[in-house]
Amino acid sequence: MKETCLLFAQYHKAGNQAILSLIQTLSPAEREKERGSYYGSLSGLVRHIAEGTLFFQGLFKGAFSPEAPALKALSPLESLALPQDTAAEEHWKALVAAFEDLDEGLIRFVSALDAADFTIPVPAPWYGGTPPSVPMYFLLHQLTMHGAHHRGQISQILDELKIANDYSGIPAALLAPPLVPR
Repeated sequence: MKETCLLFAQYHKAGNQAILSLIQTLSPAEREKERGSYYGSLSGLVRHIAEGTLFFQGLFKGAFSPEAPALKALSPLESLALPQDTAAEEHWKALVAAFEDLDEGLIRFVSALDAADFTIPVPAPWYGGTPPSVPMYFLLHQLTMHGAHHRGQISQILDELKIANDYSGIPAALLAPPLVPR
């Protein structure tokens, strides 16, 4: 399970890097233009992916005791602040830089989990149950699907703009063993 979850974390990072490299070629006005998405603009969608990643990582923290090794992997993200307004170039650059921290934090976190950690209950009130929780592996999967869903929305917008994009596949380098850092 660890290898699969780590592959998904690496895929999440590769997908984010691919969309960011494409969107960075656009002017700030094109990034901020209303596109009919629930999150409005391309930068709104990108910001939402980052916010979602940070949200899920916050949920993960709630599943462990403060001294758990896996939490040390997320500790550099405690002071991470995402810019809400990305119209200014310096705010956009801060958002792009945040992705590196978020994605690397996720990879470090999954790498630090042991086999039993993947089944620990994570508080997730919207799923119901008593107590309202789901297994860690399920939320790791949900994080991957969340990013893929919104990168798909971005892909549709880029298609409409006639900007070639294809970041849906898993880069071959990620499939080469070993997946788990030693």
